[in-house]
Amino acid sequence: MAAFMLVGCAKEETGNGSQVLELTAVEQQDLSYLREEEKLARDVYLYNKELYRLNIFGNISSSEQTHMDKVLELLELAGLEDPMKSNSIGEFNNAELAVLYTELTEQSSVSIVEALKVGALIEDLDIDDIERMITHTSNETVLTLYANLVCGSKNHIRSYTRNLESNGAAYTPQFISNDYYNQILSESNAGCGN
Repeated sequence: MAAFMLVGCAKEETGNGSQVLELTAVEQQDLSYLREEEKLARDVYLYNKELYRLNIFGNISSSEQTHMDKVLELLELAGLEDPMKSNSIGEFNNAELAVLYTELTEQSSVSIVEALKVGALIEDLDIDDIERMITHTSNETVLTLYANLVCGSKNHIRSYTRNLESNGAAYTPQFISNDYYNQILSESNAGCGN
């Protein structure tokens, strides 16, 4: 589980002493999407935890809840409403994420190996999406969050890969490059904002 500290610029004091985070429209859009993408990860891992009773799914689903909470903190600092209308498992406002949830849980139900591959795939997608979002901002607070989330996803993809190897299987990245994936695997797990 990763803990996060959020620090940075682009905050203004309001008249009552509280701080407001100023976000561009693109930053707002990215964070809103990311809130539900982190929920997708949590929900699929909770499904897999229930199906297979493996600690990896419970541990990483808890971490994903922390990620969801940290994204929401930034949205709230910016005075924005939570884009998630439901916290129920498998329910999403974003239709593409709803379809992806169905596809990934169906794939996961095939076998434990497929469930572990789904875990690696989700982290692969998260890393790729967040790396792209990083190019959309210079806001230090947002960049700190993104760095912590990428760090967590790298830890998670390493864990899923190790579990796959223990089961005689492998993962081939679908979103990040093979070189980047191998670089991630060669690194040690990090504290990610602790």
